[in-house]
Amino acid sequence: MAEEKSRRHRGPAARRFGPPGSPYRCTGRPATNSARPGWLSAHRACGPAWVCDECGRDWPCPTLRSAPTGAARRAELLPEFSRITRHAIRDLRGRVDGPDPVAIVRRFLWFLPLTDQEARAVALRLR
Repeated sequence: MAEEKSRRHRGPAARRFGPPGSPYRCTGRPATNSARPGWLSAHRACGPAWVCDECGRDWPCPTLRSAPTGAARRAELLPEFSRITRHAIRDLRGRVDGPDPVAIVRRFLWFLPLTDQEARAVALRLR
C-alpha cells in the first residue's frame, strides 16, 4: 500500500530524468540509452574529468559530435546538455590547465551556433 502511494506521488518527472539516450552516466541517474544507436551508446562520460568512457578523448567526443543534430534533435539535446554543461563548468573551471567557462560552453553545446558573447552569457547563467 505504501509503495503504491509513493509511486503515485512521484509523478512522471520522477521516472525520466532526461531525453532517451542520455549520455550522462553519473550516480543517481538511470541508464536511458535505449534510443541511442549501438555505436553511440558507449560514448558516455561523467565529471570531474569529462573524458569519454569509450575512446578516452575529451567529452563530448568526436564520435558523439558526429551524430546528426537536426532541429528536432537540438531541441531534445538542449535541456540535457544545458544541465550537463552546468556540472562541467563547476568541475573544469577550477583546474590549473582547465578551459575557461566560455570554452566549456562551446564544447558542451557544440550543436548550437554560439558567438563568444553568447557563450559568455550562457556560462554566466550556468555557473
